Amino acid sequence: MRLRRLYQERLAQLEQQGIPQGMRLVVENVLRTRFGELDAELSALIDSILTFPPEEFTPLLLQLSREELVSRFGV
Repeated sequence: MRLRRLYQERLAQLEQQGIPQGMRLVVENVLRTRFGELDAELSALIDSILTFPPEEFTPLLLQLSREELVSRFGV
């Protein structure tokens, strides 16, 4: 899983730099990469996703379907 490794490396870099906005950008980019575009439904999930530690949300972002993400993180 090359994508997972690259994502985790980039996430670790951002955590070390303490840039919360960078975490948001990484989550947005993973969602765009997986689902093609960041529509209103996916955008609405981001704040909820970011309330979890990266080690919890990273595997979920990479493994769950769009429907499963909406069900888990949707408001």
